[in-house]
Amino acid sequence: MRTHAPQPLGPEVGKLGLGMLGGFTPQPDDNMPEWAACIVLLGPNGAAWDQISAAPEFHDGAPDPLDRWSERVLRALAATLSAQAFFPFGGPPWQPFQTWAQRTGRAVASPIGFLCHADQGLMVSFRGALALPFVPTDLPAPAADPCTACASQPCRSACPTAALTEAGYDVAKCHSWLASGNTPACKTQGCAVRLACPVSAGAQRSKTQSAFHMKAFHK
Repeated sequence: MRTHAPQPLGPEVGKLGLGMLGGFTPQPDDNMPEWAACIVLLGPNGAAWDQISAAPEFHDGAPDPLDRWSERVLRALAATLSAQAFFPFGGPPWQPFQTWAQRTGRAVASPIGFLCHADQGLMVSFRGALALPFVPTDLPAPAADPCTACASQPCRSACPTAALTEAGYDVAKCHSWLASGNTPACKTQGCAVRLACPVSAGAQRSKTQSAFHMKAFHK
């Protein structure tokens, strides 16, 4: 049985350029280690993108630099905390990050189906999660649903190619539009739908970071 005195986690993940996006208490059917007292989801602090993108993984020419960086730094952090790291990539099996995010009480399914986070809106991005043997003393509390208070819901009409339909997200149509050359803004500034969310500004996502993610999505 692992034991670890409760402590703040924010300063430690902050050194890595990450932030705590929420956490929850695991239940028996989550198949977590029996010692796990809390699952904490982590994502980039947009203001720290220059720090993250300066890491060796981004300059060695190998694929998937952000995934490899995430795995390296979070596994190292987990080792210092007697924790276990999980990632939204590298499956199967795939970890249910979207379900986990909603269980934190800080993310909801938006009107268009994408997750909307209380602080980062539709720009939320998960780089990993830690199963901890303690509950961090600075764990973010559940928050109000940001979409309920959004009267205009600009996300519904922001897509320049109408790839978001009643039937769901037409991924092929989105890729076709990006490949057409008609909308360089989507490639260099980020998804117009995600940017339209009023809460997305909280992610502090730079154009450089958005361009990186869009290139990875469209490769």
